[in-house]
Amino acid sequence: MATTSHSQIKRFGIGRIVEHQMNALVFAMLVITGLSQRFHEYRVSHWIIKTLGGVDTMRIIHRYSGLLFATLIVVHIAAGIYGVVKKHWPASMMINMNDFRNAIENLKYYFGITNHPALCDRYDYKQKFEYWGVIAGGFLMIATGLILWFPVEVARLLPGEFIPAAKAAHSNEALLAFLVIIIWHIYNSIFSPEVFPLDTAIFTGRISRERMVHEHPLELANIENVPVEEIVKHHHAARPSEGE
Repeated sequence: MATTSHSQIKRFGIGRIVEHQMNALVFAMLVITGLSQRFHEYRVSHWIIKTLGGVDTMRIIHRYSGLLFATLIVVHIAAGIYGVVKKHWPASMMINMNDFRNAIENLKYYFGITNHPALCDRYDYKQKFEYWGVIAGGFLMIATGLILWFPVEVARLLPGEFIPAAKAAHSNEALLAFLVIIIWHIYNSIFSPEVFPLDTAIFTGRISRERMVHEHPLELANIENVPVEEIVKHHHAARPSEGE
């Protein structure tokens, strides 16, 4: 159960923080080594390839970074299933009808029809969209990456058309993932007015109570053991005061 301290609320433990940093580092390495191969004609790609010791060395780095990425995803999912089944964690990342209702409620708020945003729980619909996009995209990258790593073995089991199809899917999904992180995730973590100049939650595990009122009032009501109406009363007036 999360706790409050000095108007700060703990949302993430050390395990989640370490997991995020590892994913960020592995993702960065995959992007650098992968996109340098796709856009090999550019000067910056030439510099990266040369710096990493040549194209063969870079491919090795890319492949083993992919293995680490696959391991992180498998461990994450296994831990989630174990937690939900054995430890009875709430399945807070599962998409439900409230997420669609919250999206509509936020549209009403943005257009001035209502005076407060949607009342979201631990994760809102935008966070769930990004999360499941990473999971689905991750499995696609793992599958296509293995096909490209072992094309001869795959061609013995599957039609040869799978090889160029895997190459197209792997390359395009990588570019899509890169753009999503740059445009969506970086904006939400750095440039969004609610967190600017930096959302430090994934480093500290904590966010301000003001942000909880604004972004996760249902979770806050559960943490403080008060009716959500008590939170909603001040919801429309609450604005994040810290970039945390």
